[in-house]
Amino acid sequence: MSQILSKLSFILAILLVSNVNAKIISYDKVPSGTYKLDKTHASIVWQVSHLGLSDYTARFSNFDATIKFDVKDPKSSIVEAEIDSFSIKTEYPYPEQKDFDKKLQGGSWFDSKKFPKIIFKSKRIELINDKNGVMVGNLTFLGVTKEVKLDIVFNGAMTKQPFTKKPTMGFKATAIIKRSDWGMKTYIPKIGDEVKIVFDGEFGMED
Repeated sequence: MSQILSKLSFILAILLVSNVNAKIISYDKVPSGTYKLDKTHASIVWQVSHLGLSDYTARFSNFDATIKFDVKDPKSSIVEAEIDSFSIKTEYPYPEQKDFDKKLQGGSWFDSKKFPKIIFKSKRIELINDKNGVMVGNLTFLGVTKEVKLDIVFNGAMTKQPFTKKPTMGFKATAIIKRSDWGMKTYIPKIGDEVKIVFDGEFGMED
């Protein structure tokens, strides 16, 4: 009986592997349309210098984004994103001592009660090659809107993602901003002015 179960498990494993062995293609091979963020395969992480000794890392856990993709003119595609500023996750190791997430939500930092949303909307996309580009857009944070540039890496695309059965694309975006440009000046320079932001995620075509 155990041998039969082992053989069945082996066959099932082969079937599963073959099912996910979908071909990665270039982003310009998927159809035009609106692509929505797959929140189960996405992250936004930010880093800031702490006393020049380390880069403190935290993330947002609640955010959404869409791409209005034009395969005939990818440069005219529009990316919009919204972050819940209450969703800061610092993974502070001593929660019994302080709620560090809540502290950063306070008025000296993200001021989440007054400004619960951080919003990005692209203005233009500059293509460097098939894998890289620059996205320029407006970032609204703490009630201030300023232009930012994000370096884009196109991870790839699939005409039919094996689990969702939908056209899907993925990319990584990185940016370095000065938080003081948006009015967040607390503890500068002990806590760095420059903040590195890294997004990674997949977008599936809406039905």
